[in-house]
Amino acid sequence: MTELILKKLEAIERNSLLAAKNVLTLDDVVYLTGMSKSYLYKLTCTKEIPFYRPSGKQMYFDRVEIENWMKRHRVYTKEECAQEALSRLSSN
Repeated sequence: MTELILKKLEAIERNSLLAAKNVLTLDDVVYLTGMSKSYLYKLTCTKEIPFYRPSGKQMYFDRVEIENWMKRHRVYTKEECAQEALSRLSSN
């Protein structure tokens, strides 16, 4: 029971620290996105995810850019698609 409480407290602390950061490390992005480190390395190598390398080694990520990147390619609801179709039909 004590171990479970300690794990929960560590998770709360990590979430609190992560929420306060604007510049993220690779480990932060792994935690934030749930993606594996190797997959994120692949995305950086193929330049599919925005990142920074100020010293040529350590990678950093901007929180807003990562959140925007995660929210790209939105899938619209059926209702939104129907509204768009009606809108296009009525404008013709």
